[in-house]
Amino acid sequence: MNKPVNIAVVGTGQFGRNHLRVVASLPKAKLVAICDADPARAKAAAEEFGVPAVELSNLVGLADAAIVAVPTSAHAGIGCALLNAGLDVLMEKPIASTLEEAQQLIDAADQNSRILQIGHLERFNPAVQAVTKRITTPLFFEIHRMSLFSPRSLDVDVVLDLMIHDLDIVLSMVGSLPEEVRAAGIRIRSEKVDIANVRLAFPGGCVANITASRVSTEKVRKMRLFQPHQYISLDYQKKEAVAFSVSPAQQIGFEAFAIEKNEPLKEEVAAFIDSVVMRTKPLVDGAQGAKALLVALDILAKIEDHARVVAKTLGH
Repeated sequence: MNKPVNIAVVGTGQFGRNHLRVVASLPKAKLVAICDADPARAKAAAEEFGVPAVELSNLVGLADAAIVAVPTSAHAGIGCALLNAGLDVLMEKPIASTLEEAQQLIDAADQNSRILQIGHLERFNPAVQAVTKRITTPLFFEIHRMSLFSPRSLDVDVVLDLMIHDLDIVLSMVGSLPEEVRAAGIRIRSEKVDIANVRLAFPGGCVANITASRVSTEKVRKMRLFQPHQYISLDYQKKEAVAFSVSPAQQIGFEAFAIEKNEPLKEEVAAFIDSVVMRTKPLVDGAQGAKALLVALDILAKIEDHARVVAKTLGH
């Protein structure tokens, strides 16, 4: 129980290096290996963190678990290989490129009795966790997630790159899948959709409006949530949340949530290690990762439908 978990990090790009830093800093973890398809990048990371760079097949017997931070298209192949080899896996979001690939990962975890956690980082944001405890009956969400342009993650649309964080949060808070999806999006700096807006309607009347952009002039991460007699404003980036509540006597109360501003990535990896040691279900398992992907893919399909309507209107 007191022995550190031997962890390998697969993929040493921008986010993979963040995982390397975090794993190396946690007392319950021992960074034992690095894998990367780029030999030069693997060598540089291995030298920096003082561990060997090895092939994926050589992790068996060396690592107990692996964190996978590779392009989404490679998630299923690498994840299934690791799970089938007996390793527990923390897979970066989104879980996979397709629902079929997501199910392959879920099946591999189940068949081998392995932990599969999906890296929906915002679940470990202390502000999100504080707000989640106060959810009653959410009726309306207004969410904005904007980023400056970066060449990172251009293999997927902004929906799978950024918006999927908020899709996962909304699904977890509402507790059901949407019954209606309306969406629009455009391409600006890449061959994929760079800006998207979606309206999700849930059974029971809850509505979520979500906008995501990776070509913004500023970085914004904000959620506004309305539920009976209460309005909550959450800033993911600042890890802050406030609530305005209306009493039965129509008195308005204000509350700033008491939040310990821990680093979400450290909390996420620490939770993964606890699941590995205790053999407990992760906060965000494969099934939840697949639900977020299901909605994200539905949104992308609706964006394509909208694009065809616009093209027809423009006579293209």
